[in-house]
Amino acid sequence: MTQLGHFIDGRMVSDDGRSQEVFNPATGDVSKTVPLASKETVETAIAAAQAAYPAWRDTPVAKRARVMFNFKQLLEENSEKLAALIGEEHGKICHDAAGEIQRGIENVEYACAAPELLKGEFSKNSGPGIDTWSEFQPLGVVAGITPFNFPVMVPLWMFPMAIVCGNCFILKPSERDPSAPMFLAELLHEAGLPEGVFNVVNGDKEAVDTLINDKRVEAISFVGSTAIAEQIYASASANGKRCQALGGAKNHAIIMPDADMDNTVNQLLGAAFGSSGERCMALSVAVAVGEDAANRFMTKMEAAMKDLKFGPYTDNSNNFGPLITKAHLEKVTGYIDSAENDGATIVVDGRNVSLSGHENGYFFGATLVDHVTTEMQSYKEEIFGPVLQVMRVDTMQEAMDIIDAHEYGNGTCIFTRDGEAARYFTDNIKVGMVGVNVPLPVPVSYHSFGGWKRSIFGDLHAYGPDAVRFYTKRKTITQRWPSAGVREGAVFSMPS
Repeated sequence: MTQLGHFIDGRMVSDDGRSQEVFNPATGDVSKTVPLASKETVETAIAAAQAAYPAWRDTPVAKRARVMFNFKQLLEENSEKLAALIGEEHGKICHDAAGEIQRGIENVEYACAAPELLKGEFSKNSGPGIDTWSEFQPLGVVAGITPFNFPVMVPLWMFPMAIVCGNCFILKPSERDPSAPMFLAELLHEAGLPEGVFNVVNGDKEAVDTLINDKRVEAISFVGSTAIAEQIYASASANGKRCQALGGAKNHAIIMPDADMDNTVNQLLGAAFGSSGERCMALSVAVAVGEDAANRFMTKMEAAMKDLKFGPYTDNSNNFGPLITKAHLEKVTGYIDSAENDGATIVVDGRNVSLSGHENGYFFGATLVDHVTTEMQSYKEEIFGPVLQVMRVDTMQEAMDIIDAHEYGNGTCIFTRDGEAARYFTDNIKVGMVGVNVPLPVPVSYHSFGGWKRSIFGDLHAYGPDAVRFYTKRKTITQRWPSAGVREGAVFSMPS
């Protein structure tokens, strides 16, 4: 059985301490073991990053960007291997994993523009013989804590921009699917990154707490559940660190009476059930305006779901794969049980499914639940499974009020042909990422990703322009060279 390690100071490091099993979720079999870093191991990684920082900070930004160009090429050349690593440990179908990798590569492409992004500003003669300019300087040692559901894309939201800005980075990926992030480290150093600039420590709460409490770590970026995001943001902020912590979601789609219903159904099939619903942008609630729209949608959605196919990652004809763990499978089952007990109608039931040859896999079939209300536990909480819940309302405003009242504000969308309705929706809905006939409004790499309300803690969003601001600090310099031989008197009034 393969025993993974850590990647510290440019090399793989073994660890004989605590460890955890890594499962293939399609079979339920143990595939590897991953070490859980001790405080001392994490401190070793921090020390390596701190030692590498001065030279990397002073490396010309064009040379730092050149490493990212090389890294991008290696990612493209090794995309199939990366997709297989994702599939083996996450269960994501290869075509879905390929999409994740491509979205990550786009963030590397944006980081390649660092010479332009870090130019700063200059004003000549801002005063008599005085020049003023600003520049963006790196923070130092920074860290990222990433979730299981995007083991490649989410790390690529973070470390390419952090590194190209001149920081040194420590990644703590999910211990459930650690192999792909470890392979990213190998590719990054093959691209020419100096030792110590990028380090990976596998671990659990002990590793996270060490990163949060160590004074040498200047900033923390986190993606995960809201409860943990709030804790990490509070602890990191209390320790004087810059922090962005992205949490959970409950994403709604409003279906207007004039919507193209066939297109709406096709869009929501992928948005709700793709990646087994294990996406923070998964479309998990459809709010139909009017009984006629609701009935037409339910009829077409139920019929379309009969063709959905789940199975192992190796078969690209599958639409989605298993859930990540047996415990999560039981949790999703519990949400459907509670919805049924609360009076919802289970129209398509994905509980207790079995796949020949994969009887021990963590599979959950696509599930459609009607007549859901805001009081139900299954509505209030993030299910993170292949489940679409349907609510029925009389007006668009009622639908918007439901969305605005929810504690999460990550993503939302509206399906309509009415431009006036769409504009009113985008202007007034209290959600951070909004789509019009687009169910997964994930911003492209040159915009920034982030929700509102309890879907994010911190002022700056992930990747894009906000990433430059998050991983740098602005310094403004005002400079004057007096003429030779000219002696000036003291001035006690405020300079103007």
